[in-house]
Amino acid sequence: MPRRLLPQGGPSLRDRLGSEIFSRVAGPEGPGNRARIHGTPGPRWFGPERPVRRVHGDAAMFIGGLSALLLQSLHPLAMAAVAGHSGFRGDPWGRLQRTSTFLAVTTYGPARSAQEACDRVRAVHETVRGTTADGQSYSAADPHLLCWVHIAEVDSFLRAHQRYGAHPLDDEGCDAYVADMARIAMALGVPDPPVNTAELAARLAAYRGELHATKEARSSARFLLLNPPVPFLARLPYGVIAANAVSLLPLWVSRALWLPRLPVAEGPCVRPLGTAVTAGIRWAMSPPRDAA
Repeated sequence: MPRRLLPQGGPSLRDRLGSEIFSRVAGPEGPGNRARIHGTPGPRWFGPERPVRRVHGDAAMFIGGLSALLLQSLHPLAMAAVAGHSGFRGDPWGRLQRTSTFLAVTTYGPARSAQEACDRVRAVHETVRGTTADGQSYSAADPHLLCWVHIAEVDSFLRAHQRYGAHPLDDEGCDAYVADMARIAMALGVPDPPVNTAELAARLAAYRGELHATKEARSSARFLLLNPPVPFLARLPYGVIAANAVSLLPLWVSRALWLPRLPVAEGPCVRPLGTAVTAGIRWAMSPPRDAA
């Protein structure tokens, strides 16, 4: 990966910001993982021209990822599995780092590494099972539940990219992104994921009757939005990301989670701030054009 030319006085503000963001998202093993993902030779699941690379490489993923977590929480069985087994409250950064590494490996890494990453996740899913407070049994390996988690993620990532991404996709590109993500979903155990935006919308609608906000879902939303484990200086930009993550959600979702929202202010206030923050993250994390 190209290195920036540093000024004589030491790392630039851009370098410091980029390094801090990367360390938070990728963790202490981030540099080594990045070298292996991008430097290991061999065929990939997705070539450089595929839209999944454009979407997952853009700063809009910060908003899309948070929005996906909120949307996913509305399935009571998915939320029960997260609350009972993920430990996201005790180690939220660790969970983020594992997720970001998985996305990086499957999007950019060698095909063998991508398959191995999916196999590891499937093995973990097989151990995640239990019963909700009202007596419903759940298993993270259930294809129906896996499909919900998948489509909520794909929809959120794509919505965020189309609103905040540096280079939004055209209609054909959006369909291709859904198809790219279907490749990963099948490796994770989803037998028939949607392969275009029309199928994605239909599948989301088909789950509507199963969705409602549990006490755990609302508690998770409060934790993610109001009590995030971020440094004091990062609270303001994180607040902007959080507000824009909520603005991506359908109104009925934010109402079910009891999220404060003023739709009339989103166009003139919330979205421009989201665009500015994602542009700042993109600037900090992208190498300069004259990098060698």
